[in-house]
Amino acid sequence: MGFTVRSTAAMLAIASTAALSGCATQSPPLAVKEAPQSAEVQTQMQKDMASASLVKPTLKRKIALGRVTNETSYGKSLLRDNAGDPVGKQIADMLSKALTESGAYVVLERTDLSKLQDESRLTGIQQNLVGVDALIMGSLTEFGRKTVGESGFVSSSKKQVAFAKIDLRVIDVTTGLNLFAASGAGESSTQTASTFGFGSQASYDSTLNDSSIRQAISEVVNRLSTEFSRRPWQTAIVGTDKDRYFISGGKSQGLKAGMVFSVQTLGEKVKSPQTGFEITLPGKEVAQIRVDSLFGDTEMSEGAVTSVVAGSLQGYKIEQLTVRAKEAM
Repeated sequence: MGFTVRSTAAMLAIASTAALSGCATQSPPLAVKEAPQSAEVQTQMQKDMASASLVKPTLKRKIALGRVTNETSYGKSLLRDNAGDPVGKQIADMLSKALTESGAYVVLERTDLSKLQDESRLTGIQQNLVGVDALIMGSLTEFGRKTVGESGFVSSSKKQVAFAKIDLRVIDVTTGLNLFAASGAGESSTQTASTFGFGSQASYDSTLNDSSIRQAISEVVNRLSTEFSRRPWQTAIVGTDKDRYFISGGKSQGLKAGMVFSVQTLGEKVKSPQTGFEITLPGKEVAQIRVDSLFGDTEMSEGAVTSVVAGSLQGYKIEQLTVRAKEAM
C-alpha cells in the first residue's frame, strides 16, 4: 500500500513538472543573435547595391488610382452602402502608399479629386491636372478568416488565419482598353498553444485582417511593376535651343545624366476595320539623344536637357517626334 502511495505521488510530481515545462516552452526567452556580417560590412554592401542600381535605373510611370472598392461582405453592414466604404478607402490609401514607396511610379491623385476641386473653388486657384500613362482600378474580391486547431492528450493549439485577395486592372486612358490585369493574395496568422490547460491565450486578433490585405497589396504591386517594365517608357520634346533639346521628365521619373534615348517619328494612326480601334503604325528612329543635365524642383516642373549623339533632328518639328527608352538600356 505504501508503494502505491509513493508511486502515485511520483506520478503527480512528474505530471506537474511536465505541465510547468509545457507552459514555459510557450514563451521562450528572446536570444539576441549577431548578424552574420558586421555593421561595417553590411553598410558597404548597401552602398555597392545602390551603385549597381544606377547602371539600370527605373523610369517611373505616371499613374492614377481610380475606383478601389470592397466587393466582399467584410466590413459591410445593412446600415452602410457603397458610398461609405471604409475598407475600400483603406485599400486605396495602402495601395497608393505602396506604389509611391516602390519608387517605380509617379502617383497622381484621382480617388479624392472632388475634394481637390472643392478646395480650388474655395481658394480661387485654377487646377492644372496632368495626364497619366494609365489608370488603375480594382477591388478586394476575397476575404475570409478561419480558426484551425489540434488537440491531444495533454496539449492543444489554435491558429487564427486571415486571407485576402486583390484584383486590379490597368486601363489605357486614351482608349479605355484594359492593358492588363494583376492579382495579389496575402495570408496572416497567429497561433496559441496550451499544455494541461496551461499556456498562452488569445482573443480575436483584428490586426490579422490588415496584415493579410497589406501582403496582398505588396504582391499585386510587384506584379504591376513586372508588367509595366515590359512596356517602353516614352516622353516628348517640349522645346529646343540651338543644339539643346528639352524633354519632359526629370529626377522623380528616374532620369539621370548620361542616359541615352531613341528619338522616333510618330507613326501614322489608322483605324483597324477588324477591331474598330486606332492602330499607330511604327515610326522610325531618326536620332539618339543623351541627357546632359536635369532641371526643375517638383514632379510637375521637372525636365531634362539633352543633346544629339547620333543621327539628326534637323527638318523635324518636335510635335512629330517621340522619345522612347532604348531596349538595351
